[in-house]
Amino acid sequence: MNTSHSHANGGALPVIKIDTAIEKKEQVVDAGLQSLDHYKRALPKWRYNLRQQALPLVRWETPYLAWLQATLRSPTLDSYFAITANLGTHTFFMIGLPIMFWCGNASFGKGLVHMLAAGVFFTGFVKDFFSLPRPLSPPLHRITMSGSAALEYGFPSTHSANAVSVAVYGILCLHDPDNPLQPSTRSALEALAYFYAISIVFGRLYCGMHGFFDVIVGSVMGALISLTEYHYGAALNNYLLENSWTSLSAVLLLIIVLIRVHPEPADDCPCFDDSVAFAGVMIGLEIGTWRFGRSSFADIPFDLNALGWPAVILRILFGVLLIFAWREVAKPSLLRGLPHLFRLIETWGLSLPRRFFMPASEYKKIPLRLRVDNVMPNVSDLPGLITAVRGPGRGRSVSVGPQSAADAYETLAYRERRRRESGSVGSKPGLRNKASAQDMATPQEDDNNGSYMSPAARSSAVSSSPLHQKPSDFEKLMGEGTVIVSPAEIDGNGDAEPVVYIGSQDELGHKEVFSKLVKPRVRYDVEVVTKLVVYCGIGWLAVEIIPVLYEFIPGLSAGHLRVA
Repeated sequence: MNTSHSHANGGALPVIKIDTAIEKKEQVVDAGLQSLDHYKRALPKWRYNLRQQALPLVRWETPYLAWLQATLRSPTLDSYFAITANLGTHTFFMIGLPIMFWCGNASFGKGLVHMLAAGVFFTGFVKDFFSLPRPLSPPLHRITMSGSAALEYGFPSTHSANAVSVAVYGILCLHDPDNPLQPSTRSALEALAYFYAISIVFGRLYCGMHGFFDVIVGSVMGALISLTEYHYGAALNNYLLENSWTSLSAVLLLIIVLIRVHPEPADDCPCFDDSVAFAGVMIGLEIGTWRFGRSSFADIPFDLNALGWPAVILRILFGVLLIFAWREVAKPSLLRGLPHLFRLIETWGLSLPRRFFMPASEYKKIPLRLRVDNVMPNVSDLPGLITAVRGPGRGRSVSVGPQSAADAYETLAYRERRRRESGSVGSKPGLRNKASAQDMATPQEDDNNGSYMSPAARSSAVSSSPLHQKPSDFEKLMGEGTVIVSPAEIDGNGDAEPVVYIGSQDELGHKEVFSKLVKPRVRYDVEVVTKLVVYCGIGWLAVEIIPVLYEFIPGLSAGHLRVA
């Protein structure tokens, strides 16, 4: 049965497909306890115990974060922090870093790739290991331009690790005795590095995407990664160049082993996908630099004045287009061809399945336009991205309410905790425990003033007068996100999985949307290898193939600048 309900502002809520089991007038089991069972089932006991020890810290800091956000919020800061958050994403660096290799800064660029790959991998490793949620919404408002960011776990912050690693590495390079820049230039760049890191890290707090502990640990990880790269990166590069392919093979094998031991998350978190993408870049980078450093092209210098801006711009455009062309061709080709190989490997008993990924023996073909990652946009996505940024909301969204499975389970777990602390068998006032999605989408009368106010609206009301509010006022909103759970259904593996419905309010659109928290799309085993090969190719193209091709294209070559 399909139903739709009219919104108070005149809009129509999305049609919600309601299962027959939910339509029955049975009392829905409140999932506070179910949410705890979810992580007990999904995680090994020792990991679950560590998660439960860290979880109170996330809950403790949430009302203070909400108070800070409500005190500082303004439309200008909303746009600023939402837009500048893109400067800390791996998408930004994946598009910008190849230019370093094409414009005479290969050593600095390789250091950045090492740090960002390590930051994305190890923060993703810790995220999936602990499976800790982001701070609750409500009371926080989530301000973001990324549709996938809220789907990841919160601890630690990858944005903070990326920003701090780049800033610290840049500052260390500026203070290097061999740095040729003038003191005034070094001071200006150092101030810019500090501003960049502080802006990104504080922006994660302001946008309600991370807590204090998330950004502190992420920043510490970023600083440690940059210090390691600064002091030992050059020595490793020289060691690989001076030795045979066996040393390079050992490094590549280590990267593949790290991918294999990446922890299985409790929910379908995209952290593993990002880790695989950057591992692929690292493999391509190491192969390409090892080969390029031994070739006759390695001593060709880059001179902006000699080449001229038109030639340099054309070099960059050619390189970017070639990378996008490789991705557009390689991805569908691999998705079409790899399943046959994987089925053969399965017959040998050599498959290494991961949770949430379907083995090749259980499907016939894969949609060729499948989105297998969020690291780089597809060519077809670019017009939409430009239109979104130029729109009224500058591409950002401001939402209140659960946005992922981790959000929903944490909302319900906190709700159960409050119920237990109150000693009440029934629900706390204001919590929305409904028997069906239809009941959830129907406005209910409030016992206090005769009118219903959604959790998102209550959060906005509290935030609208922050000077008269205390963190304890925001704590009262925790666990009041709109989440209901139907009786558990049995999936294909015989496991009982509840059907979860969530409600979130789009602050910019002024409407509350109720939707079923659907199970993640089917994910195929070949996606991991596809991503690894595609991004390995991107790294290899950037550091070897494209610089070599420049020398065969009239107007782009720099071979005449080689010193005899």
